[in-house]
Amino acid sequence: MSTTTLLVRQDQLATTRLLTAEDSALADGRVRVRVEQFALTSNNITYAALGDMLNYWQFFPTGEAGWGIVPVWGFGTVTESLHPDVAVGERLYGYWPMGTHTVLSPHRANAVGFSDGAPHRASLHAVYNHYLRTSTDPLYRADNEDVQALLRPLFITSWLIDDFLEDQQFFGAKRMLLSSASSKTAYGTAFQLAQRGGIEVIGLTSPGNVAFCESLGCYSRVVTYDALDQIDGATPSVYIDFAGSVGLRQRIHAHFTGLAYSCSVGASHVQDLGGAGQLPGPRPVMFFAPAQVKKRHADWGAQGLNDRLVAAWNQFSAAVQTATLPWLVVQHHAGPEATQALFAAVLAGNSDPRAGHIATMQAG
Repeated sequence: MSTTTLLVRQDQLATTRLLTAEDSALADGRVRVRVEQFALTSNNITYAALGDMLNYWQFFPTGEAGWGIVPVWGFGTVTESLHPDVAVGERLYGYWPMGTHTVLSPHRANAVGFSDGAPHRASLHAVYNHYLRTSTDPLYRADNEDVQALLRPLFITSWLIDDFLEDQQFFGAKRMLLSSASSKTAYGTAFQLAQRGGIEVIGLTSPGNVAFCESLGCYSRVVTYDALDQIDGATPSVYIDFAGSVGLRQRIHAHFTGLAYSCSVGASHVQDLGGAGQLPGPRPVMFFAPAQVKKRHADWGAQGLNDRLVAAWNQFSAAVQTATLPWLVVQHHAGPEATQALFAAVLAGNSDPRAGHIATMQAG
């Protein structure tokens, strides 16, 4: 049997290639998983763009200098197991390579799932190393795997951003500015913020995405990037940057003299990444979701955190799927070449914001 993987040039993300290699015999204590379907969104582009800074390239090393594998969220099924606590046929939700198969080293297995105990992942954050058994996962539903793969990891980040801001009393501000307002992580955050009352949530986007953002119903108003001067700059505000655009960040910091906090989350504008230099106002701070998970785990315990997340996810996923105008229209892409083409399209930013892309490297 062989495994086909999509490799990405780490310093030139548009350069990709497909690699097929024969599988080696499975070592004792390991499992082989068929990666069946995964979401491909601007979130994965962020993983690639920040791969060196936040160690995303380390999860699935290629052994080839300069080439990496972009991690994705989705579902897989165990096809071979030499671990006593993981059965062939088990379906798992978690963090996968863009490939047809992968090998995991289950560690600390229990009824909920297990962690990958591979030595190269030992220093990486537990949130990304954990694999959940769908048979016991409280967020899992067999009839909406696509929505889970597309929105679950993004929504958890959204929920944690909202929780972090509330925990910090919104830094004394009543206005939240969200760039890349059409992105899934941004509108998940807006959905949470909109429920709080007394918070103005302004979506910043390009002209072509205004109608989509307005149709979601979770933004107080939507403003195009070239119309920032229509917003009063003196009002205390928090900037939540999902775009990663240096030029936009400079304009935001210059115009919004009342900026109370600048939160950097994503990097969907990859072509415009870079150091921001000397900015007026607060220094941008990178939001790292696992840090807020750790804090809330200490505050509420594992069950308390899980209960809150499940309740919030159920409310959000219901809103996404029952809207008169769907927030999400799923598109499927099957096969290595189709996945490679999809990665190029998402990287270039050519995707309809209403589209949710589910890919599989398995031949269609």
